[in-house]
Amino acid sequence: MTVLTIYIGLFAFEKRHYLLTNVLLVFYAMIPFFYKFEKRKPKAREIVLLAVIVAMATVGRAAFFMIPNFKPTLAMVIIAGICLGKESGFLIGSMSAFVSNFLFGQGPWTPYQMIASAIIGYFAGFLFYNRHVCVWIVALFGGIATFFIYGGIVDLWTIFYMNSEPTLASAIVVYSAAIYFNTVHAMATVLFLSLFTKPMMQKINRIKNKYDF
Repeated sequence: MTVLTIYIGLFAFEKRHYLLTNVLLVFYAMIPFFYKFEKRKPKAREIVLLAVIVAMATVGRAAFFMIPNFKPTLAMVIIAGICLGKESGFLIGSMSAFVSNFLFGQGPWTPYQMIASAIIGYFAGFLFYNRHVCVWIVALFGGIATFFIYGGIVDLWTIFYMNSEPTLASAIVVYSAAIYFNTVHAMATVLFLSLFTKPMMQKINRIKNKYDF
């Protein structure tokens, strides 16, 4: 399927084939994680918890709509990955971006936001799940991941959208222009992780213990 998509993108689409092809490839990359999560047949109470966290991440993003890029969403995704593991972190990351974009607008940028948030949630679970957590290390991870992973992936859609034939020069222009916005986003993630990692972990772990996740 991936090879076929690349072939069609290169030879069937006359314009914007890079953008269309990459959007499809991003979706393909997420399918195995969703399938693996579904295959283990999660209990209803676990799905409810995940849905509540996605809702909190969405509301958090909406609450700070007046400040561009200053959002607590990735902090919530990271905390969820730490408490619930890498698969749940991936799912919450992708769905938080998807659901919140019903408020902020869906578009070709949505798959990039989904995969970027999902990767950060996955790595948070991979690095910190079932381990002693130092808040400042988590905050440092959140800042670096937000700037380089989220910013690096999401800005790709702009590069592909600007030109039907992306160039190194256009990539440099886009990434340079995005430094300020990615820095603000990273600082917000560090701040919210510093404030809410411990209390949110206590709440989520209490629910896990109460309902025997």
